[in-house]
Formats: sequence, C-alpha cells, structure tokens
Amino acid sequence: MQSIGISVANKDTTPSSVSPAGRISLSRFAWLTLAYNVAVVLWGAYVRATGSGTGCGSQWPLCNGEFLPATTQTQTEIEFTHRATSGLSLVFVAILLMWCWRRTAKSDWSRYSAVVAAVLLFNEAVLGSLLVLLDHVGGLDRSATHAFFLCLHFGNTLLLLAALALTAWWLSNSDGRFGVVPKPYQTIATGLGLLSVIVIGMTGSLASFGDTIFPADSLPHAVVQDFSSSSHILSRLRLLHPIAVVIGSIYVLWLLQNFWRKQERSSWVPLLTVMLTAQVALGTINVILLVPVWLQMTHLLVAEMFWILLVLASADQLFANHRSGLPLSREGSTSVNWSLGFEGTGHIGRGGGQSL
Repeated sequence: MQSIGISVANKDTTPSSVSPAGRISLSRFAWLTLAYNVAVVLWGAYVRATGSGTGCGSQWPLCNGEFLPATTQTQTEIEFTHRATSGLSLVFVAILLMWCWRRTAKSDWSRYSAVVAAVLLFNEAVLGSLLVLLDHVGGLDRSATHAFFLCLHFGNTLLLLAALALTAWWLSNSDGRFGVVPKPYQTIATGLGLLSVIVIGMTGSLASFGDTIFPADSLPHAVVQDFSSSSHILSRLRLLHPIAVVIGSIYVLWLLQNFWRKQERSSWVPLLTVMLTAQVALGTINVILLVPVWLQMTHLLVAEMFWILLVLASADQLFANHRSGLPLSREGSTSVNWSLGFEGTGHIGRGGGQSL
C-alpha cells in the first residue's frame, strides 16, 4: 500500500517525459520568445512615434486590401512590418504553449503561465485590430477612445511580457514547482505595487501619444501646454506620468529594502537600482530634449527590461522552490546567473542550485 502511494505521488510530481536536455532547449526557446516580443513592442512604438499607423489603411488583417502590399511608401512598410512580426509572435507563443504542455508536469507552473501568455497575446491582437477597424490609428485622431485603447493595449503588453518572463524563468529552474511563502500583506503589497508600475507604463503611453499629437517646440512651451487650462486634455494628462512614477517607485524601493534586509544579499538589489536610476535619467532627458524618436525607443527598451526584472524579482520574493521551501533568492548562492540554461546545468537564478 505504501509503495502504491509513493508511485502515485511520483506520477503527479515527476515529469517522466522531460530530459535535462529537453528542458534546457525549451527554456532557451522561452527566453527567445520573450526577447522577440520585446522587439515587436519596440517596433509597435516606432509605428506610433512616426505616425505610420495609417500605412495599411483601416483594413485588417489585409494591408490596403492586399496580403502583400506592393507600395513602396515608408509608412506602409513600417506598419506592414509591424503586422507581420506580430503575426510571427503568435506562432512563437503557440509553439511555446504546445511545447510546455508536452514537456512539463501538471504541477509545473510554467505550463499555466504559457497559457496566460497565449490568452494575453490573443487579447493583444484583438485590441490592435480594433484600433485599426474602428479607424483610431490616424496620426491626428485625438479621441478619448483612441487614448483609452492605447492604455489598454500597453497594459496588456506589460502583462504579456510578465507571463512570458515567468514562463522562461520557471522553465529554467530545475524544478518548476513552487509554493507561496510570504505573509498575506506582502502578497497584497506586491500585487498593488506591480499594478502601480503597470499604471506608469499606461500613463507613459498616454504621454507619448500626447507628445506625438501636440509636439512642443521648446521645453517652456511644453510646460505651458501641461498646465494651461486651454490646452487639449491629452496635453494636460501628460502630468499623470511623473505622478505615477513617484507612486510606483515607492514599491520598487520597498522591494529593494526587503532584499537588502536579508542575511544573504540578493543580486536583485544592484540590478533594480541601476535600472530604476537609468529609467529616471532617461525620462528626464527625454523631456528636456522634447522626446526625439530615438530616445523614446531607448526609454521604452529600458522600461521593458526594468519591468521584466521587477516581475522576476517580485516572483522571487513571493514564491519558494518546492524542494527546499526557501525563496529562490535564498537557495544556494544569491547571485543571479543569467546563463539562461546555456551552461547546461544549474538553476538559472542561482549559481549554487541543484543541477538539471
């Protein structure tokens, strides 16, 4: 009877079909999928910053009524490239989802985060298509609907990147099963903190939209636009972004304090500190230089990287490895190993973890 119980337990917890080499290949593909989606998001922002959203007209998924547009107009090429790369993103995530379900156990969290990523990517496609079909991609569209869809779109984008990052992170762990370890208030604080950072991204998207519609010719002019009661609402809403940054930064500082107070200092502390400082500096320079496109792209790239690191650090604080019951940051060495499984052994997050 005891042997039967052991057999059942092993069946529920051990993914018999997973080999170390197979899991490493899967984790590599998951990181590749995440990196590809970061690039797709950057190109989508370039479409908005260059006013190329109307390059394919108000038709979707066709571009100006054609599957492959023959025109050589720059705006059409930019928009069509974004649609094509977004379609390839669907293929990447679909492969990741099927691969996870074939190669992981039922108790492995990565298969469920892959499902969430697929749902969010589908939602991303729906929101993007609605922007086109409802004709809210025009460079001069100042409607509240356009602004609302942009905020929803970018909020969904951040959730998508979070789901993909967690999938890759958990796949890179030699045992993809975890348990929640903090007190309830820590869980609530983490959820609210991450939500506040999402609001930073959404208000940043709104501010970028306002900068595109109402470009300023000087910094004093931009300040006047932000505070003048006669300015368009989109100009005045740009003030929400720095306010959201201050609120969201409180969560980042709280997270850094939690890691700093641990006996074994986590490598999240210098990583998050550097990224937070870089983001604030880039945002400030962006305002001073009147948001040039290249700096907008740089600011967004660092923002995406910062968001991914913040999500992983938050997960590191919330969840414990199933084997040890300790938070990942306290299991073995506390230095973050970014080999992404290419070394062939070891827990991705910590150099001292058990081998694959």
